[in-house]
Amino acid sequence: MRRLRSSENMRRLVRQHHLRVDDLIYPLFVTPGEGIKKEVSSMPGVYNFSLDELQAELEEVVALGIPGVILFGVLGDEEKDPVGSGAYHDRGIVQQAVEAIKEKYPQLLVVTDVCLCEFTDHGHCGLIKGDQIDNDATLELLAKIAVSHAKAGADMVAPSDMMDGRVAAIRQALDEHHFENIPIMSYSAKYASAYYGPFREAAASAPKFGDRKAYQMDAANGDEAIRETWLDIEEGADIVMVKPGLAYMDIIRRIKEEFKYPTAVYNVSGEYAMVKAAAQNGWIDEKKVVLETLTAFKRAGADIIITYHAKDAARWLKEE
Repeated sequence: MRRLRSSENMRRLVRQHHLRVDDLIYPLFVTPGEGIKKEVSSMPGVYNFSLDELQAELEEVVALGIPGVILFGVLGDEEKDPVGSGAYHDRGIVQQAVEAIKEKYPQLLVVTDVCLCEFTDHGHCGLIKGDQIDNDATLELLAKIAVSHAKAGADMVAPSDMMDGRVAAIRQALDEHHFENIPIMSYSAKYASAYYGPFREAAASAPKFGDRKAYQMDAANGDEAIRETWLDIEEGADIVMVKPGLAYMDIIRRIKEEFKYPTAVYNVSGEYAMVKAAAQNGWIDEKKVVLETLTAFKRAGADIIITYHAKDAARWLKEE
């Protein structure tokens, strides 16, 4: 076996999986106001941007050849309400960001996260009825969000809420408003994970009561991910996603083998923060760990990798 490992060129010749800049999507957090570039304390190198400060970040993304970004809105508590109206307002922060990006960088793929948690005063992904999430009432609002993003110029919408039936509701609404060519990248297998902690700081989206285990998946379950993904495909999803990534490599592989569908993975905030913390302490080689991890997602079956490491990875890949 060692004969085919004897030199770098020999290893390149027989290498099965290749990580490319083309595989990457970079998450961005946008917030109302001016002159805002606020670093997320638990995610070094990740910021909340006002639209005027976003431009320099976008220039870097485009220059590095990263094909797309996914947008998340960040509001202050005073701007939130029980129904998350900021999520589907035509002049909402995500809608404004989409318009601004597409005006200056029409070639950049703009994906929008479709959810209510960043916009509700209770921090949950759906409407509250008593002490429960009202699944079916939430679907109407998710559809409104998706249509508003499409009107603003989004290239793809990505529902992350995990409500039952949301892909069908969004597909129907998009088609009715003549956005039949807008694809849906569904967070199909999204787990109720402890790896999301830093994101909730970045997006100011922690639930004010309870948790999300009643609608996000139990970390112990694998077969359930297959059922969830099958339902999303049946309802019209164009791309399916597994979230988080590192602890769910088996789920990526099972979904890819079962459905042969375009498959994304979200390399989430907690995974990013752990690498950054270890690197800052000198415990690991950040470049080698990041590229090994992202390549492992490809080996597991992912076609698309959403990652906060995207800019660094793009630089390193270009160097190589």
